[in-house]
Amino acid sequence: MSRAQRKIDHIHHALKTGQHRLHGLDDISFVHNSLPNLSVDKVNLNTTIGELSLSSPIFINAMTGGGGEETEKINRCLAQVAQESGVAMAVGSQMAAIKDRVEKQTYSVVRQENPHGVVFANLGSEATVEQAKEAVDMLEANGLQIHLNVIQELVMPEGDRDFTGALHRIEKIAKNLSVPVIVKEVGFGMSYEVTKKLKEVGVTIIDVGGYGGTNFSRIENERRTKHFSFFNEWGMPTAVSIAEACQFQRGTSVIASGGVQTTMDIAKSIALGASAVGMAGRFLSILLNDGVDEVIKEINDVHEELRFIMTALGAPSISSLQQVPIVISGSTHHWLTERGVSTSNYAQR
Repeated sequence: MSRAQRKIDHIHHALKTGQHRLHGLDDISFVHNSLPNLSVDKVNLNTTIGELSLSSPIFINAMTGGGGEETEKINRCLAQVAQESGVAMAVGSQMAAIKDRVEKQTYSVVRQENPHGVVFANLGSEATVEQAKEAVDMLEANGLQIHLNVIQELVMPEGDRDFTGALHRIEKIAKNLSVPVIVKEVGFGMSYEVTKKLKEVGVTIIDVGGYGGTNFSRIENERRTKHFSFFNEWGMPTAVSIAEACQFQRGTSVIASGGVQTTMDIAKSIALGASAVGMAGRFLSILLNDGVDEVIKEINDVHEELRFIMTALGAPSISSLQQVPIVISGSTHHWLTERGVSTSNYAQR
């Protein structure tokens, strides 16, 4: 099967498998504030990740590209959404365009449609410094996502089987690129141990890509004759991934992603410590079913709802939302307790 066809298959399988709210965010509850002393019009949604300033804590996370006209159309539409709503946007892995120049337009269309917005390039951890620079130049990108997808590759029939040297390659890219590097998982979560290693080699932005969203094991199993079903339930839920990454890694910006669907999911992710929240599946579904205008409306609605939630909590900024008290229960509480993360620190701040 060609790389381009595989890209298209991923889109259709992602919509088919869906999302099942296994991210753990339902285990998070806000402590009600009866005296918030705040007005909705005083709430500011600006945030920063690393050295990048964003006008919104939500952004359109990596989805596609490299699959010919169909993926070009999706990226064109998503770029229009990003420009109109003022949010950042990432593209899918650009290795397809690096290996086949015909596919370049399926990615560069994003910058054409959104000339002044914040755009993230994307490559896998197998990339070289030269390939990383090419990917950034292709989009005039503001940052580069390097995705980690070991489980997806292992389940993918034609996937990689050798993952040695990834951390060293990431270190070289981080030290030689002129834009910030974001290292992201693709749906299996990020542990404290991994975030520590990444910080030690100079990575300052982590996208935890937790379990609970698009399940690339299930997607790749749809393409296998013999299923590796043991990987379908593999991974760390988004909620625990955020907490692990934030608890110990001061000075590192954390992005939450992995099954985030609602404004309350966004607010809880930020309260756990995330500085921004990436959404993909929810926006893609709305786009393909209802069109560009409905995605723009959804993002505008989320911004309004988030301001209302922050007002109720007495949090005028993203940084103050990161400090409101929350109570963690259920399997998320059990996981974090076993991993040495103090849940009482969240409840008593």
